[in-house]
Amino acid sequence: MTDVPLSDLRPLLAVLVSFVATAFIVASYRSPNVREGWTLLAAVVKFGIVASMLPGVLDGTVYETSIATFLPGIEFALRADALGMLFAFLASGLWIVTSFYSIGYMRGNDEINQTRYFAAFAVSLSATMGIAFAGNLVTIFVFYELLSIATYPLVAHDETDEARSAGRKYLAYTMFGGGVLVLAGTVLVYWLAGSVAFTAGGIEALANADPGLAMVAFFLLAIGFGVKAGIMPLHQWLPEAMVAPTPVSGLLHAVAVVKSGAFGVSRVILDVFGPELVFSLSLPFGFTAGLVMSTIGAITLTAASLIALRKDHLKQRLAYSTVSQLSYIVLGLGLFGWYGLVGALLHIPAHAFMKLTLFFCAGCIHVETHTDYISEMAGIGKRMPVVMGAFTVAALGMAGIPLLAGFVSKYYMLIGGIQMGAELTPVAYYLVGALLLSGVLNVAYFWPVIYTAFFESEDEHDAKPLVDFRMGGEKRSTLPVTDGGRAADDAATDGGRAADDAATDGGHPKDDRDAGGDTDPEDADPDELVTDAEPNDDGADTTDPNPTNTDSSDATDDTAIPDADDDLPTDDEGVVRPDFDTSDRDFSEPAERVDTGDYAVDQKPSDVDVPFGVGQEGDEPDGTDGTDTRADIDDGTGYGHDDPDDEGDDHGHGESDHDDAHGHHGGPPAGGWKHVNGLDALRGRESTWFMLGPILTAMTLALMLGVIPYEMGFLELIELIVDTRLPEGVARP
Repeated sequence: MTDVPLSDLRPLLAVLVSFVATAFIVASYRSPNVREGWTLLAAVVKFGIVASMLPGVLDGTVYETSIATFLPGIEFALRADALGMLFAFLASGLWIVTSFYSIGYMRGNDEINQTRYFAAFAVSLSATMGIAFAGNLVTIFVFYELLSIATYPLVAHDETDEARSAGRKYLAYTMFGGGVLVLAGTVLVYWLAGSVAFTAGGIEALANADPGLAMVAFFLLAIGFGVKAGIMPLHQWLPEAMVAPTPVSGLLHAVAVVKSGAFGVSRVILDVFGPELVFSLSLPFGFTAGLVMSTIGAITLTAASLIALRKDHLKQRLAYSTVSQLSYIVLGLGLFGWYGLVGALLHIPAHAFMKLTLFFCAGCIHVETHTDYISEMAGIGKRMPVVMGAFTVAALGMAGIPLLAGFVSKYYMLIGGIQMGAELTPVAYYLVGALLLSGVLNVAYFWPVIYTAFFESEDEHDAKPLVDFRMGGEKRSTLPVTDGGRAADDAATDGGRAADDAATDGGHPKDDRDAGGDTDPEDADPDELVTDAEPNDDGADTTDPNPTNTDSSDATDDTAIPDADDDLPTDDEGVVRPDFDTSDRDFSEPAERVDTGDYAVDQKPSDVDVPFGVGQEGDEPDGTDGTDTRADIDDGTGYGHDDPDDEGDDHGHGESDHDDAHGHHGGPPAGGWKHVNGLDALRGRESTWFMLGPILTAMTLALMLGVIPYEMGFLELIELIVDTRLPEGVARP
């Protein structure tokens, strides 16, 4: 099918809608409901404009808007063709879903600077539309850099040192790293071909250019866009950017940023060099440019999956999952053939729907339970059955289970790899092996989350050791704050010392204490109730560490627990041995415990009765008697909610609902998670519908793409893209 150009303003309008909405969002900062109304209105209008061009694009029409010409062959132009429509249709549709979720998350978590957040989000979507509808390398470079600038305030939203550091690294990688490479590649392509316009099947002049220089230009562009796609070893900005609010993580991973990188690589292979030239650019040892890209993708998806296995922080695990899944797209684009390209492009919407569901679920868990670590989620499935059910469906799709979106795209890539191996080069068989191995690893790093949520009890949680060090022997995490490690200056997670921050040790003593350390009056014998906090003469709190002993003088002192560096009893060979001489030991007291600090059971002693559990000392909640006042405002979801329609930026959970105010820093509360039955779950009692609605919508889209990909329009559009970019001899089978 031949493209038919048509001058039209709709590509430009799709870009400008969000820019115009930004001004109204900022002007409405005093009225959050109006501000968020502008956000939703802009999202719906943008999607309507993009959707209005879809029927024409499917019929072969290309909508063009030329804004300015700088040099012969270089103009600032927008062009809505089939490939651009794939990305624009996806991003504009998901912006509506993400906007609703953002309202629920930002209000529910009582986030700061919400007006700045919505304004930056709108500018980011304008830049994304510009990337989708860019007509040449110059235009896509401008919007590529604009997207980096617009998303920086989102990454650094929390304004902490950690957030600012992540934002600076994000700019360094994507703007000053990837952007410079894209600019250099663009200049070299213009010098070789005299044009930088996107042409279906590739710019013809490049096929006759010097192969060595063409190879250099290809890798400059592919690596430059690959930085945003998280290709190893240029992926480090992505996990650290998880410090941003969860809707931003969804934007980074599913809607805009990493997808813009994958889309840029698609443009370079399909519309600048063309699949045929990419496969014919030869390298030593029988490799071609396309096979090198596929090999890099195969290595990245395997390595990132292995790293994800080691992450206890849920968003960190999802971040490395994204690095792995985006590599599927790069791998498929290097497979010369119809099936491989269709699978690669279909994985763009498939991954978007599934990963957006996963991040939405992680954000909902954070807002409602303040829980971020997988090792603290034992039994959380009964507290949030709808959320964890959607998480399970999306995780199965990521692993490639049939009837879900991930299966369809991976199936096409597997067939493409086998076909390429049989007809062109046996190297493709190794790529097929990497795809299969990655599917197994997907199951390996998602199954523990599902198993912990649904099949473990918080009262009998088996806190297994966490492999949180480098295979070379590094004993401390390089990301102490976000991946479950321990910072040198923060001993809060070094075994749950009460003097540091007892609420972060994840302990769940068997005496059913709540977050304040008080015995649950409903479960305990009134005669055995113990007063947890009794002010002494100097105003300090004295805490009884043992619920069965009312004499505080008999409590186990933190200093009595020897560290690994203390002098311990050793045998003749210097090996530390316990002292089995029990003649003087009082068995009513806990045994001496050696804390190495390297295991989850040391950091979160959830399966042992220890005197330094959650809220035992120095972390009293609002109630003067040690009880959690959250129960006084419970609305049935497990945590209280304020009126979401209040004016101002303080919405959803009031200040009294924060973990700092209540001493709850993640993990199940005393007595276990509150059980939400089926009827309450259907009523949305586990969270607000502002978050549950988008979660179920994204999950449903992932299901639909796996069952009816043609009816959704994506597969039909992708087949049109591939048919117009492959030579006739390699067209549709």
